[in-house]
Amino acid sequence: MGAPRLTAEYVQRRARQALAAELRGVRALRPLFASRAWFATVERLAACRGRVLVSGLGKSGLIGRRIAASLRSTGTPALFIHPVEATHGDLGIVDGGDVALLISKSGGNREVCRLLPLLRGFGVSLIAITAVADSPLARGADICLCLRGAEEIAPFAAVPTVSTTQVQVIGDALTVLLSELKGFTSEAFALLHPGGELGRQLALRVADVMHRAEALPIVSEETPLADALLVIMEKRLGMTTVVDPAGRLSGVLTDGDFKRILVEHGGDIRGVIVRDVASREPRTIEPEAQLATALARMERNRPAAITSLVVTDEERRPAGVVHIHDILRGPLGGGD
Repeated sequence: MGAPRLTAEYVQRRARQALAAELRGVRALRPLFASRAWFATVERLAACRGRVLVSGLGKSGLIGRRIAASLRSTGTPALFIHPVEATHGDLGIVDGGDVALLISKSGGNREVCRLLPLLRGFGVSLIAITAVADSPLARGADICLCLRGAEEIAPFAAVPTVSTTQVQVIGDALTVLLSELKGFTSEAFALLHPGGELGRQLALRVADVMHRAEALPIVSEETPLADALLVIMEKRLGMTTVVDPAGRLSGVLTDGDFKRILVEHGGDIRGVIVRDVASREPRTIEPEAQLATALARMERNRPAAITSLVVTDEERRPAGVVHIHDILRGPLGGGD
């Protein structure tokens, strides 16, 4: 049988078949995630006082490297150990408080299985990820996460496709669970990712990006509501700060408030002043706070997330406004 002819219909059909196979493989993980073995795995890893040692060979090794990297970047100390290099000196990094995550679809890879007695000799807990429950790797591990429904994309059953996706999903689920159980925060992410774009921005201070001076929307309590609306439109932040006669922050007024106010006043806002309608519990932050802190405060606000915070000085006077877009854009996003 010769090679297929390259047509749009062929490309679309085969891509859909590949997608369907991958989706079946991911759905097949549902029983695993409800199993005692899965809970025991998360429990063991969460209690680990050493490092998570991930190992595998070939495609499994490549996925293992990614899992180790994801764990490291979210607060779980993890290392990838090449199963061959491990037996030629790399076992020197192993400690009895470590937990090993060993990956082999067949469960019979000689190099990976050879690690079982060696790691156990160090007192390391052993967790296997394999598609064969009755395999040397599964039998030799303390806990086995057995892949079900790992039928590779036809007709190349020997090429790892669906099974590698399943292992990646397991790794992602472990990464998310462990980061949450460890209380990993945006601030911690910034410390671990100072060179990345997101980490760089999160490591900045609020003062680095806030809208200040002429870009700061500010009105007095006695300002007519119609004039306050003009300030909101001019400054383009969707809000304005409100100050009392001493210049201290006393509230905020947002474009969302205007919609409510218009309904309450039947569309007639003549004679309405800001003091009568402003929100009296503005959300604030200090200028020296990290952007990661500002972002978390916006996201965790109750009863709903918000998009901006008022930056205040020691006497509670408005010094600026930080908007969520400023955090995403970085130091060039603020107005000055």
